[in-house]
Parts: sequence; structure tokens; C-alpha cells
Amino acid sequence: MATQLEPAMEQDLIDRGYSRRQLAKVAALLGAGAAAIRVTGAGAQQAAKAVAGAVRIGANECWTGPFPVAAQAAFKLVQEGNRYEPDNEHQKLFDAVAAVEGIPADRVTAWPGSSDPLSRVAVAYASPTRGIVTADPTYEAIWRTGDWLGAKVTKVPLTKDYAHDVKAMLAADPNAGVYYICSPNNPTGTITPIADIEWLANNKPKDAILVVDEAYIHWVDGPNAAKLAATRDDVLILRTFSKLFGMAGMRLGLTLASPALMEKMMRYDGGQVTGMLPMTAVACGTASVGEAALIKARRAEMVAAREKSVSHLKAKGIKVIPGSQANMFMIDWGKKTAKEMQAALLAANVQIGRNWPIWPTVSRVSVGSMEEMEAFNAAVDKVWKA
Repeated sequence: MATQLEPAMEQDLIDRGYSRRQLAKVAALLGAGAAAIRVTGAGAQQAAKAVAGAVRIGANECWTGPFPVAAQAAFKLVQEGNRYEPDNEHQKLFDAVAAVEGIPADRVTAWPGSSDPLSRVAVAYASPTRGIVTADPTYEAIWRTGDWLGAKVTKVPLTKDYAHDVKAMLAADPNAGVYYICSPNNPTGTITPIADIEWLANNKPKDAILVVDEAYIHWVDGPNAAKLAATRDDVLILRTFSKLFGMAGMRLGLTLASPALMEKMMRYDGGQVTGMLPMTAVACGTASVGEAALIKARRAEMVAAREKSVSHLKAKGIKVIPGSQANMFMIDWGKKTAKEMQAALLAANVQIGRNWPIWPTVSRVSVGSMEEMEAFNAAVDKVWKA
């Protein structure tokens, strides 16, 4: 069911160029959340339905679940499930994230995943007169939301090193309302240097918002953009527990941003969404974020499995897009289409990811366990003919 927008919120949207018809779409999107995104097509293309018995390396999930200490914390909250919030669980999460990232706790907000805030920022800061600029290929959720709402969406090719071309992004639409960077990028796994992200933050229009999607940042042994959210009011950082922390089904995401930026994003429905998080997920996330040694060990396990498959593919003369620092990589099959190879591998009981329209011969492969990647290597051996 769509939410009812307050008159002041309606007027804000109208002042920014939205029509009455578009207001109804905004209300539907924010009122029905993920359901509306799926029905309208505003969300990014979802992972294919899992095939029973197949090796599942197509949705960028972690091959294993939460850290044992985090699972124990979640189970404790199961036992206290009669309480809406047993002991200030939200604040514990905010404080834990703030301590790790070095930002004020009042700049941390939790969400049921990161799709809602990603669509919401398009509503709050983009419009038919102030567009959205993204890379191509990248995670499409925000551009699909923009297209559906009627906001201008501009897509800019990646650099030769597969980073976001921040200067080209600004040149493509110097008056955009939202600039979106995904780093590590989905689907390439490649990094956009922090210096480039800072350049765009400093050179974009002062009233535009820079969104940095760091869903895969925990796979990277290097710097992140959190410090920008600690000191600026025009940068929004997105995080998720769905990747390295093995919590995809628990639906927990974060935004790191100034309270003023968050207030504008949340005003359309009174902040209801962030108050409806399952306490089990919140507790699991709180117990996960500070486990530096466990994070490092899981990262190393993923890197070893990824590099084994990349080396195997290269030895067969198959091109792999270089530079991934995340739990995915992209294979260019050359004269074969990505859909053709996806089907061939599925027939060999291995379910890989999809392609992006800009690259019809390139498939995204998620990194699973070492055993799963060995099964992937064997399936490639079975079906590949140069």
C-alpha cells in the first residue's frame, strides 16, 4: 500500500519538477518498499532464482553464514524476541560502527538492507530537473529508480582501469542532483581511488549529493570513504552486512551521513522504515563489525579462492577483467555470449551471474568457497571450447 505524502512533502516534490503522476510513484515506492521496487522495476535486476543442487556463485553472497560470535548474539535476541528492543540494540550498533569507522554515532543509521536508502536518495535529491549520474556498468538500482520516477539518468563508461571516471561524470551533467559511485564496483569488483572520490565531492555542485556505495568494502584491505561522511553534509556512504558478514538473508544495511541529510531522506514517511529492523539482525551486525581478525581471515579465504579461479581461466586463454578486489570477477568469453555460457555452465550444475547490457559477452562470477570454485573450474573445463 502506498504511503500518503504530507502536503509539505508534495509541495517539495512539485517544486523540484515532479508531476502529480510522479508523486503517486514516489508514494508507492516509499510506502511499499521492496515490494514496490520489484513490481515497478525500479530496483536493480535481481539474482536469478537458486537452482536446487547447483553450485550457487551468481548473487555475490558469502559462501558461509555469520561469524559464530555474531550468530550467538543473534540467537540471544531470538530468546528475547518477546521484546521490541530488549536493551537499546540500535544504539549499540551505531556505537560499534562509529568506533570502527571513526565517525560520530549520530551519523550512522540502520536499514533493512541498502536498497531502500539507495532508492530514497533518488527521491530526495534527484528530480526531472536535477538528474543522476552513474558509471556503466555498475549497480543499477539508483538508475532504475530514477528512470521510473522520471529523473534524468546519465551513464558514463568506466576508465581503462575500470574505475569510475569522476571528471567525465561531472562533465556529463554538471548540474546533477546525485552522483553515484560504487566502489568496489558491482559488477567489476574494481576500486575507484579515494582521491578521485574526494575530487568529485569537492567539485560537484554544492547542493548535490555524492553517494558512495561501499557494499563490498570489507573485502578490501585498504582505505574507505567513511571519513567523508564524518566531516561533510553532502556525502552519503552505503554499507551492507549482506556480503563479507554473511547476512544477506537477515537484511541489514547502513547509511553513514549527516543527520540533516538523513532527515531530508526520511521525511516522506516519518522514518518508519528504520524503526522496523529485526533485533536479531541488529545484534548480529553489532557483534560482527569489530571482529577485525575474523574479517581479515575471511577476506584472505575469499582472495585465495578468487585467484585460483582467475589463474585457471587465464591458463585456458580466457580473458578476465583485471583488478577485482571484491568477491566477484568478470569473464569475457570473446565470441560466445554471456547468456550462452551461463546456460552451458548451469547444465554442468554451476550457477553463475548475469551480464550487463553494455557488455553482452561478459559474465559476472561470484566467489564461493574453495570447493565451489574448484567445481566452477571443472565446469569451465567441461564446457569451454575456444
